Amino acid sequence: MTNRNSTLLAAIMLCLSIGALPAHAQSSSVMTPDQIDARYDAAKKQCDALSGDQKDVCLKQAEADNDTAQAQAEAGKEKAEADHDAAQARRDADYDVAMKKCDALSGDAQDKCEAEAKTHFGK
Repeated sequence: MTNRNSTLLAAIMLCLSIGALPAHAQSSSVMTPDQIDARYDAAKKQCDALSGDQKDVCLKQAEADNDTAQAQAEAGKEKAEADHDAAQARRDADYDVAMKKCDALSGDAQDKCEAEAKTHFGK
């Protein structure tokens, strides 16, 4: 194997190993911006050992992986917010149902029912 071929093989292996990084990020929890930045900096540093087209490809892969990680982090944040909103809507709906059930009662039973519903749903 010539020196050029071995360098090309090393560059391909490096790019493949960098490309595997986002797959790891998907299997674990969403990364923080600091973790994303650190991973990007480490990937760019690995590219320093290369030159020419190999370095350009390596840097482009590092940038693509960084963009993917940032998008995944944003999607995770949006999902968490949506989950929170859905849970709040469910609690509000359950509270409304409980209060409607209390409307069927009267007097002390209704007062007690409403107080229990307010306590249970934190109202």
